[in-house]
Amino acid sequence: MSENAENAFQAIKSQIGRDAKQGDWFEVDQERVNAFADATLDHQFIHIDPERAAQTPFGGPIAHGFLTLSLLVHLVQSVPNDVPPFDGVLMGVNYGMNKVRFINPVPVGSNIRASSRVIDATLKGNAVDQINEVTVEIEGQEKPALVAEWISRIVFA
Repeated sequence: MSENAENAFQAIKSQIGRDAKQGDWFEVDQERVNAFADATLDHQFIHIDPERAAQTPFGGPIAHGFLTLSLLVHLVQSVPNDVPPFDGVLMGVNYGMNKVRFINPVPVGSNIRASSRVIDATLKGNAVDQINEVTVEIEGQEKPALVAEWISRIVFA
């Protein structure tokens, strides 16, 4: 175990139990939804055909749930972080998710933002696994779009 990993682990652990912090709003537009449909080959009409989608209970096109999930990388970058940069970081990797729940569809044209809080950390040799609960809010809606437990692994030299 490296000293850098141990220091980072202690710093991350000190964040457990603190309130979630919110990032910046981001618009999910039709062009992005269409590009995601093309990239994933998911061309279901509720995402890409505004006229047909308007006839559904959604009242218009909605973003793919997996698009919203994929945007977490971008959305959390604007969430304030109280921990200073760590020394000796070799790399950070997306290690996975413990839970993901798609609670509310994101209407195309909506603004979304992430809030995040540290809920756990584990020291694993020269790496630290950090688990954050991330919630994606939809501007003007009570229920969030999704809630996920996201595991990031930070590897130290």
